[in-house]
Amino acid sequence: MGLSRREFIKLCMTSAAGASLISVLGPEINETLAMAAEGKPPVIWLQGASCTGCSISLLNSVDPVIEKVILDVISLKYHPNISAGSGHHVGEIFEEAIKNYKDQFILVVEGAIPLKAEGRYCTITEMGGKEITILQAVQALGKASMAVIAAGQCASYGGIPGGAPNPTGIVGVNKVVDPKKVINLSMCPMHPDHFLGTVVYVLKYGKIPELDRHNRPKMFYPKPIHESCERRPAFDAGKFATFIGDEGCLSLLGCKGFIAMSDCPVRGWNNNVNWCVKAGAPCMACSEPTFPDGASPIYGSYPLTNKQAPASAQFEPQKTEILEKRRDSRKL
Repeated sequence: MGLSRREFIKLCMTSAAGASLISVLGPEINETLAMAAEGKPPVIWLQGASCTGCSISLLNSVDPVIEKVILDVISLKYHPNISAGSGHHVGEIFEEAIKNYKDQFILVVEGAIPLKAEGRYCTITEMGGKEITILQAVQALGKASMAVIAAGQCASYGGIPGGAPNPTGIVGVNKVVDPKKVINLSMCPMHPDHFLGTVVYVLKYGKIPELDRHNRPKMFYPKPIHESCERRPAFDAGKFATFIGDEGCLSLLGCKGFIAMSDCPVRGWNNNVNWCVKAGAPCMACSEPTFPDGASPIYGSYPLTNKQAPASAQFEPQKTEILEKRRDSRKL
C-alpha cells in the first residue's frame, strides 16, 4: 500500500526514539530508493567553509549503513572526501550535470559561502586553468538543479564561519541561489535522518517538503525542543540545575531549548545513543539562524531578547520566571 505525503510526514514526525527513519518508513521506502538509484538521479555534494562534520555525521549512519546510502539510496556523482577525481576532472562532472541532468539532480552543499574577494577565500576546483570558487559552483549548479539541500548550520545560515566579525563575508546557500529551491537542514552537524528523509521525500513525491519560515522541513523541525524535552517535568516543577551535572531543567545554565526548533528529544543522535540535554549539556540552539552569535555564551546564562523569544507565546510567563531566577543565581 502506497504512502501518501501526509502519512509519510506523520511517520517522520512520530517515529519512536531509537528507531531509524528508514526502518520506520519500511520496505516501501527501500523500494523507492532502489527505483531511484536505477533511474540514477544524480547527487552532487559540495563543501564550502566548514569542518566536514556533516559528512562525518552521515558516515556514522547505522541504518542504513553508509554503503547502502552511497550505492543504493543516492547516485553520488561527486563528494570531495570520497571521490577520486580532482582538479579539472571535477569541473567536467559539474558541466555534465548542468548539460545532461538539468532539473533532475539534487545539489547538496555542506559549508558556508564566502562572498568577499569574489569568493576566492574558498576555491574547490579548476577549469581551463582557472580556479572555480564555491560561490561560482553553487550558483551554476544550484540554478540547474531540481533542489538544493543546505546540509548543516553553516550551509543554512553561515554558522560558526559566519560568526562576528565575519571577515570573509560568509552567507548561507539561500543568499546565492533561488531560495525557493533551498531546503535547510540546519543542525550542527546535520542529522543523517534529516538528510535521508528529505532526499527520499524529494525523490518519491517530486517536490520539496513543506518548509517553515526558515526553509526547514516541518517534519523534522516541528516545535521547540523545550516542549518535548526529557527535563520538561523538572521545569514545570520549578526544579533548576545551577551547575553542570545537576538534576533539573538546564535553563539557568543557558539552555536555549525554548527557541531551538528540532526533534532531537525524539530522534536522538548517533543511533539514539545520546543528545545534548540527555548528556547534561544545555541546548545551544544550533538549529537557529541566530547561532552562534545570538546563542552565546554557549554554556552560561544569556538574556532572552524579543528577537530570540520562544516560538510559542505560552512560554512568555515562563521566560520571565527564568530571567528572575538567573538574576537571583548571579547574586549567590
